[in-house]
Formats: sequence, C-alpha cells, structure tokens
Amino acid sequence: MAQGEPEPVLAVHGEEEEKKEGGEGPELAPAPGGVGLQENVQGLKQELFQEDDDDDSCSDYGSRDKSGTILGRIVPDGNLLFPDTFQTNHLLFYERFKAYQDYILADCKASEVKEFTAEYLEKVLEPSGWQATWRTNVFEVLVEVVDVEYSTLKAVVRLSEPFLCDSQVSTFTLECMQELLELKKHQLPVQELWVVFDESGEFDQTALAIEHVRFFYQHIWRSWDEEDEDDFDYFVRCVEPRLRLHYDILEDRVPSGLIADYHNLLSQCEALYRKFINLRSGISSSDSDSEAENVSMVEGLKLYDEIEHLKQKLKLIENPLLRYVFGYQKHTGLQAKGSRPMGTKITHVVSSTIMASLLQSLLREKLCPETCDEELEIQFHSDPLTAVSACYEGDTVIICPGRYVVDGMFCIADSIELEGYGLPDDIVIEKRGKGDNFVDCTGANIRISSLKLVQHDAVEGILSVHHGKTTLENCVLQCETTGVTVRTSAELLMKNSDLYGAKGAGVEIYPGSTCTLLGNGIHHCKEGILIKDFLDEHYDSPKITMVNNVIHNNEGYGVVLVKPTVSSDVKDIAVKNSEGNIQTIQSNGETDNVEDLGHEELHECATDELELHERAEISEQTEGNYEIANELVATSVKKSQMHKKRLSELGITEADDNLMSQEMFVSIVGNQFKRNGKGSFGTFLF
Repeated sequence: MAQGEPEPVLAVHGEEEEKKEGGEGPELAPAPGGVGLQENVQGLKQELFQEDDDDDSCSDYGSRDKSGTILGRIVPDGNLLFPDTFQTNHLLFYERFKAYQDYILADCKASEVKEFTAEYLEKVLEPSGWQATWRTNVFEVLVEVVDVEYSTLKAVVRLSEPFLCDSQVSTFTLECMQELLELKKHQLPVQELWVVFDESGEFDQTALAIEHVRFFYQHIWRSWDEEDEDDFDYFVRCVEPRLRLHYDILEDRVPSGLIADYHNLLSQCEALYRKFINLRSGISSSDSDSEAENVSMVEGLKLYDEIEHLKQKLKLIENPLLRYVFGYQKHTGLQAKGSRPMGTKITHVVSSTIMASLLQSLLREKLCPETCDEELEIQFHSDPLTAVSACYEGDTVIICPGRYVVDGMFCIADSIELEGYGLPDDIVIEKRGKGDNFVDCTGANIRISSLKLVQHDAVEGILSVHHGKTTLENCVLQCETTGVTVRTSAELLMKNSDLYGAKGAGVEIYPGSTCTLLGNGIHHCKEGILIKDFLDEHYDSPKITMVNNVIHNNEGYGVVLVKPTVSSDVKDIAVKNSEGNIQTIQSNGETDNVEDLGHEELHECATDELELHERAEISEQTEGNYEIANELVATSVKKSQMHKKRLSELGITEADDNLMSQEMFVSIVGNQFKRNGKGSFGTFLF
C-alpha cells in the first residue's frame, strides 16, 4: 500500500499498535471521510451480537427475531446438487477477538476451555432442524442435525434425503456411509460441519458459533496447552497473540521466512509431543523398575526439554512485541558468481539520462583518473537493480544523481562496490511493491556508499547482512519496518550514515555477529539499537563497537539488550571491563575523560527484573556509554561461565579462557543519547 492511503478495516492490530493489558480489544483509528472505524465495527458488532434485554441467557448472541441473514453464502465448486453454505471464514480480527474474549473463553483456564466452549454452544446453537455439509479430507456428505451433545462438542446427525455425497473414490455408497456413521454412533465434531445457507437468518448464530469453534481448534489450540500454566489468563497468554499472528500473516505483515520457521517449529513440537505422550503412557502403565524403564525416563526428560525449547520459540514468534526479537535464520540460497572467466572487472554506470557536463566529471573523477594505469571496461544501465544483477566479483556500480524506483530486492552475493556519485539526497533508490528485505548482503566484502535508500510497503527491514562483511558509509536509510540487521556470523561497518523511521529497531545485532557503528545518527525509530543475546547459547556474544553515534528521539530506549533470564546457579560473577577509558560528550560537544574503569571488577547478580543503572552525576546524553559497557560485559562473562559449567558437566575440565572471556564490546565511547522515550539503555529479560 502506498503511503498516504488509508489502511483497511482489517488492519486494526498491526505491530505498531499498543497492546492492551487485561485482554482488552484494540483501539481503532478514525477512517478517512469523517466516519470512524470504531462506529463501523461497533455497528457490525451490534448486528452480530445484538443485545436482547428480555432474555439474559441470549443477550450476547444476537436477536432470534431479526428477519433475514447478515451472512454471505458459498456456492460449492464440485457437485452442483449440494446446497450453498454460510460464508463465515472471512470474519474480521475484531469479530473473532470479541467472540473469544466476551462470549466463549472470557477468563477461563486452559483446562476449562472445553467446558466454556460447551456452555457457549448450548446458548447459541440450534439443537436440531438444520442441515450441514460434513467435510473430511476424503469426502463431503450432506447430513441433518437431530441433536447436539454439548459436553463433547459433537452433533448427532443422520444422512439427509436424498443422499448426497461427493468423493474422489466411488466406494462411499449410501450403505458404506450409514455403516461409518453407526461406527461413530452418529456423532460428529461440530467443527467438521458447514451449515447449509438459510436466508431467514434463523441459523446465523449457529453458523457463526461453529465457525468460532472450528477456527479455534484449527489455529489457536495446541495439544500441550492443558499441561502448561493453568492460570486464569489463557486468553491473554495464548489466544490473543496467536490470533494476532494469524491475521498478521493474512495481511502480509510477517516475513515469509519467519512464517516458514513458525510452521516448521509447530510441526516439530507436535511430533515430539505425541512421542512424549506415548512414552509417558508406556512408563505410567508399567509397574516394573527395569533398566528399560529407566532408559525411557531419561529419554522422556530429553524430549521434555526439547519440547520446552520449541515452545519458547513459538511463544516469541506469537508475541507481536517479541516476534522480531526472536528473528530467524533466512536461507536466501544466493550463490556468488565469482570472477569472470577472463578475469576482467567491469564498472557499471547507472543513469536514466546523463548531461554532458556530468559525464565529463564522471570520466575525469571516476572512470579515467590520472592514477589509473589500466583502461576500464564500462557498461551503462538505466536501472540499479539490473546493474547489480550483472555484477561479478570485484565489479563496481556507480549510480548517477536521480530518483530510481525499483520493484524487487537487491541480492548481493559477490564482493562488489555500490556507490553514488554525489550527495546521498541526490541519489535516491526507492523500493516499491510488497516483499521481504530491500537489500540482502551475503558477499565476503561489500561496500555501499553515498546512497539514499527509501523503503515503502515493506515486510522486513531495509538491509540485512547474512554473511560476510558489508560496509555502509555516508548513506541515508529511510526505513519502514526494522532497519539494518546484522545476522549471526556476519559483519557490518556502518559509518557516517543517517537511519530513521523504523517501526522496530534501527539496528538489530544478532548473537555471533560483529557490528561497528561510527558517527551515525539513529533516530525516530521504535528502538535505536537492539542487541540480541538469547536462546541459542552456543553462539558467541556479538562483538560491538559504538563510537560517536547520536541516538535520539526514539520511542523506546536508545539501546536495548535482550537476553534470557540467567539460571540461579550463576551468581555473583566478576566482570572485567575492557581496557581504555569511557569518554563522555559534554553538552558543548567537548570530550573529557570522566572515569577510567580499566580492569575494575564489577559484580552483577542475575535477576528476573529489568535493571537500569542510575548515575545522577552523568547527563542523559552520556550515561548510556557507561550502562551499555557495564551490562554487556556482565552478560558476556555470565555466558562464558555457563559455557564452562556445561563443559564441566560433560567431563571437559579445561577450556580456552582467552576465547571465552572475550567481552561483548570492543569499544563504546562518546555516544550521545538524547530524548529517547524510555531512556538511553535498558535490559529486557525473558
């Protein structure tokens, strides 16, 4: 969607929206034209859930006296003899949210979900007299509902007359289907039934109720939910974040790689959970204390740990506030071309049109400099995306002033140089069209300079460094979602650049990466810099250098460290700071040494709460340097201590202290923090 266009009614739950505590519904922004979305959705709500003061038992579920249906219909694609069914699978987020929050689940526990759902169905479901299509993966058959077993969420059915069945195989005859129903005692799960369309409106609530149950067990409920914390916050803890994730995926608000990871994690967790349940039932049914049972118990504990690890990852993706904190390892599949067969290197010049004076300057300064002994081979392009795609190892792309609109993404797998000829504001590359990243870098040594990248309608960040080293110098980055991401094992040098507008973090630093930030402006983002140190503890801590950056006017913190809660057996760890002084920038811009930490030992105790170091004698602009250095070193040493402990448990008593005692940062000096909403630095523990 282009900037300035109104968002659809469905997009009321984007990740930029503040999540309300206590399970309250999202606030809706006014729509263009003077009519508020709140009034529109409220009117829809009143139609779907009209109150009836004369009957309290049905007050939340609509008036039975209203004539005419408010629902659409679906015409069957296959057997034309089948009747139409109600269209209920296109409900808005708000409709499902209110139904689960106010009418079905309320404040129930996970163990009470089935009971609460049964009570809801008993209030709104017509007990008999309606037809439905029974759908499975193999066949569809028309049935008539004669009763409802609310406690089991099943309907008692019989075959409709005349008999209608649609199947890819011819074995499902009338006799075969009657026999199948007898085996099921004529009871079918309500979520397998699609209510036949009726214009009277009498069965609207029946169709909606079944849709809510079907959607819940297909997209919300997990097999292990009942075994998790059985508190009265199941809706807030599980239902709401999973519902939001589902609609974010529908609206293309989640990167394709993260969606694939989520479904893969779900499949893994379901398979391991089934294996765990079978193993546990086998142990519980045996009274022997045999060696085989002891082995099974050990295997069960391992399975349990694996399941808990996967569940934590799922929860992070489901939580709209933590979804991008978790991230994912994107497999781009990019292959470097390498050098040209003849070993030549080409300079690519990008310009839609070029003036003679500009061409002369370009020839004099870039293409035919006096110091150049070799004659350059030059190719001209009108599109920067085409130029980058034509590059081999060692090529250079020079982009002349102009505004270039590209519909696609830059995938840079070779070591090339991409530079603008002029000031960044004069060389603008603008991204149009939906997609994931704008620029993906996997080359061993990539250099990008003097460009302005503008991102629109994005799903992921503006630039990601997946492998190798990328140098970003004298650039302007106008972001939309997240900004620059430095993935595990990748390296970024960002120098004298300006980054702003990210709805997530301006810069995301993953475990095991190297990030050097020198003299940049990072501002007007959700968070300035997000440092990730979590979950996969076998990764090394990121190596971070931050010198003379100005981090200001961000909504949250200037810098946030995300890390897991450290186990209670790791306490009172001595922390060694890096050599050198921590410098501060005074309000007049001069640099003074205010403290020499040297090898001073700092003691940190791991807690479950957010801890911010308060230093009243240091101004807001400069206190972040001390806080970041203190916390990052503490985290690095805690991690190495935990690693040593694991090695000890495996019988490895000697470890490389020099390797494991490397601190997380190389240098954090002279950074200014101004007007950040929550302060200069914060630690988030989960």
